[in-house]
Order: sequence, then structure tokens, then C-alpha cells
Amino acid sequence: MATTADHTPTQPAGTQEVPASSASRLAAAGPATVTRLGVAAVIITVILWASAFVGIRAVGPSFSPGSLTLGRLAIAAVVLGLVVLPKLRKNRKLPQGREWWPILAYGVMWFGGYNVALNAAEHLLDAGTSAMLINVSPILIAVMAGVILKEGFPRWLIIGSLVAFGGVAVIAIGSGSASKEGSTADLAGVLLCLLAAVLAAVSVIIQKPVLRKFPAAQATWFGIMVGAVCCLPFSGQLVTELQAAPLPATLGLVYLGIFPTAIAFTTWAYALSLIDAGKLAATTYLVPGTTILISWLVLSEVPSIWGLIGGVICLLGVALTRRRSR
Repeated sequence: MATTADHTPTQPAGTQEVPASSASRLAAAGPATVTRLGVAAVIITVILWASAFVGIRAVGPSFSPGSLTLGRLAIAAVVLGLVVLPKLRKNRKLPQGREWWPILAYGVMWFGGYNVALNAAEHLLDAGTSAMLINVSPILIAVMAGVILKEGFPRWLIIGSLVAFGGVAVIAIGSGSASKEGSTADLAGVLLCLLAAVLAAVSVIIQKPVLRKFPAAQATWFGIMVGAVCCLPFSGQLVTELQAAPLPATLGLVYLGIFPTAIAFTTWAYALSLIDAGKLAATTYLVPGTTILISWLVLSEVPSIWGLIGGVICLLGVALTRRRSR
């Protein structure tokens, strides 16, 4: 797998380069190959993350937010551990001292907090709306990446992100005023999605420097393990719900653990190691449209008119972020 490059322990502190073995391999492969690998990683991430919104909605009646998060992370930890642990045994290189702090931070916020908040939100909102609301995250990432990671502020990236953010606002307004009876629940779902978006955005900024020192699979696995430990208080709830859950719901939980978590978070981290955080984050505006399509096919959930309008605006924003400044 492309994400299992060896870590180079002699890399000077504070360097802005990827590990030497990764750099030499990518240099030998050439720019075209790097582009293909990056694009493939983005496509896999978008499709699998889109399917996660549908999967969470499908298994939601059987699993509460905390237990679903723990089950998903536990499965991902085992599956990804099969890839990571042999490398760790060979290299015997674990994060040392302060290297753990950013890993602990994004492990708690992204793999723990983000997933619990999103799971809770999808008890109140449909999958497509949830996916579109999460897309507050890319504009937050673009701003923080420009300031903290010194990636700058490409004009069309900012313009496109603002347009897409407008689409998210349309969805939020529509969700809050769709019906008097359900407005409170809808608003709570919107707020939970926005909380998840903030946690994800901050986590991406924190994770980016970690990927200069550790391969994507290892950086992802470390975060998953941290998130799983944080969710251990939900263990009793998970055991009880697993005993009562129908087989399709249990299989859905296994799917969520393997594909949108173990695989998609690793392909995301791999792409993030190659691409500026702001530019990569903008590609996730493609997730809502993919989610709506999958949700329509699998759950027969038809988005509201507000969701459709907001979705179109989000797609327009993505198109604008792809333009190059002259």
C-alpha cells in the first residue's frame, strides 16, 4: 500500500520535507505518478466518506452515537493494525516525547469527538444534509492552513470556498425552518454537524506536520487508537447494543470500521502528505453530492429543495476552487 513508506529517524527537527525514503521514491516516480497517486487517494476518500454518512444513518437505529464510534474505531484499529504493526516491529520507531502531543490532539478531536458529534447529528438529520453541513470544514481549513501552515490564500480557492460556504448556509437555514414541529431537532442536528466540522478542520491542521515524520497509515492508526481509548466508557453500551442489533446493522458497523475509517482516513492522510491542506480540503465539497446519490439509492432519502439548492451552490464553489489565478 502506498501509505506504508518507511520512517527516516535521522530527519532534522523542524524540517519541512517528507521522509527521505518517501522523497526519493516519489522523485524517482516523477510528477505524473505523484499526481495519479494523489488523485486516486482523493477519489477513494471522497467515495468512502460519502458512503459513511449513509452507513451511519442506516445503522443509527441500532447503535447510539458513542457506541457506534467505539465499534467503528475498534474495527479500524484491528484492520489497520495488521498493516502498521509489522512495520513498527521492523523499524521499532514510535513517536517520542512531544511528537505525541499533536497525535493525541487529533486522535481525541477527530477520531473521537468528530465521530460522536456526527453520529448524534445523523439521528436528527438525513445523510445528505449532514454531509453538506460538514462542508463548513474546508473553508476553515483553508483559512487556518493559510495562516498556520503558511500555504497562502489563492484567490480562487478563497472565492470558491466562500461560495460553497454560502451553499452550506442555505442548507442550514432550510433545515432550521423546514417545519415548526421539527425545527428544534433540526437545529440541534445542524449545530452538532458544525461542531464536527470545526473539530475536523482543526485536526487536519494538526495532522499535516505529523505526516512529515510518519507515514500516513501509521499516523492514522495512532489517531484511531487514541480515539478508541477515549471512547472506552461506551464499551458496556456497545456490548448491549451488539447483542440486540440485527445482522445487517452489525455488518454495517463492520463496513464503517474498515472502509470509511481504516481505508479512507489513511488515503486522506496520504493525499494530505502530498497536497496543501487548503487545496485538498476543497475536494471534500464533492462528498455531499456523492452522499445524496448513495443515500437516494440505498435509503430512498430524497433531499429537500433547500438541500438541492445548497448542493448546487456547493458544487459551483468546488468548480471555482479548481480555477488557477493568473
